[in-house]
Amino acid sequence: MVWALAVRAVAAGPPFAELIVEIGPRLYGEFVESAVDSGFVMAAGEPPASTAVVGLHGSVLSRLVLVGGRQLWEPASEVRASPGWVAAAEERGLVVVLVVPPGTWPPGLMDLAPEQGAEVLGRSLEEARTAGAVLHGTAGYTQLGPLGPRS
Repeated sequence: MVWALAVRAVAAGPPFAELIVEIGPRLYGEFVESAVDSGFVMAAGEPPASTAVVGLHGSVLSRLVLVGGRQLWEPASEVRASPGWVAAAEERGLVVVLVVPPGTWPPGLMDLAPEQGAEVLGRSLEEARTAGAVLHGTAGYTQLGPLGPRS
């Protein structure tokens, strides 16, 4: 699983916090089924409201809850949100979640300079969206309190 956080500026109003999730082939079908059951649709137009909730402990992404609380997905490693991402999520009270198919994340992305990496990832996301392979929806946002030690 790959989890990424982005802040998307819009023409009017405050920016949106985005969570981009790529699930590996083994769990992809189950994840997509849960996302659809939560109200996600193919990424075209505005993302619809869903029953999903994104939870953070401070600035650390903790979980994505789907299907009205019955499915819990957690990153395997720490995913830290920038202050701008947290501010956007808090101001809007929601997060736009994009679910992308396996292989969308370009290889070697982490080795690129931030600007170049953003451009490469943006192209890959747009190609997947144009192919009808991306789901999106808005999720509620909640702070879960201080993060304790990881086990």
